Amino acid sequence: MTPAVSFVRERVLPVLAVVAALLVVWHVFVVVLNMPFERDQAARAGVSPGLAEIVPRTFAQARPVLPAPHQIVAELWETTIDKAVTSKRSLVYHAAVTLSVTVAGFVIGSLLGVALAAAMVHSRVLDRSLMPWVIASQTVPIIAIAPMVIVVLNAVGISGLLPKAMISAYLSFFPVAVGTAKGLRSADGLLLDLMRTYDAGRAEVFRKLRWPSALPYVFASLKVAVAAALVGAIVSELPTGAVAGLGARLLSGSYYGQTVQIWAALVMTAILGAALVALVGLAHAAVFRRMEGR
Repeated sequence: MTPAVSFVRERVLPVLAVVAALLVVWHVFVVVLNMPFERDQAARAGVSPGLAEIVPRTFAQARPVLPAPHQIVAELWETTIDKAVTSKRSLVYHAAVTLSVTVAGFVIGSLLGVALAAAMVHSRVLDRSLMPWVIASQTVPIIAIAPMVIVVLNAVGISGLLPKAMISAYLSFFPVAVGTAKGLRSADGLLLDLMRTYDAGRAEVFRKLRWPSALPYVFASLKVAVAAALVGAIVSELPTGAVAGLGARLLSGSYYGQTVQIWAALVMTAILGAALVALVGLAHAAVFRRMEGR
């Protein structure tokens, strides 16, 4: 069996089988959830159409309870290909707004997480005092504190991208802090003793031993953090009355009952999240190829 055939059988076919099964289930639920509206409309009109006549209508409703896959694809095509990127109806435009908040929050949260992890690893007092607060911070629902953060920062003259990025950073710093701390502590004890024997300072131990040992943990945490940063960016757009961003697109679709618009924005969010995680994965691979080359 050739490698290409083996790849198709072991990787491609299982994925296609799962996708096909999901599409079948989705179409069934489209009929089940959208049929009551069609029956109600038929009853109001005093007609009694058969099942063969009602089923096709469930796939063509303007405001369905559950949109059909082809309706979502059509909405995505219209709002990404047919619309100019600068148009307020373009999903590319809204995705770019959310992406800017996500990247800013991800960078802030990652730097904060690494700094906290380094501090906790090098100080037992900080470890015992900070870690409980780091964990407790994630028990507060982000949707509850997002409006307060936005209002407080606006009151002191900070508006625009930064308040939203802070919400995004709030969600993304936690996995980086915990993962990096675990990675920094994973350095080989014998190597640590050896470096101390040669009178290596904390900075040198960190740079030459602890940090390289922590990188697998750091990149695994960054993948979680970038997805969390995207969630934080969308949440930050919901309570602020934002007119741009995927969160604003979801909110406006909810206001006007545009379920197709909501699902298209959700699909775009999923695509954006997958792309960001893939970029972190590429950075991970590039860093390790460089380390292996040394």
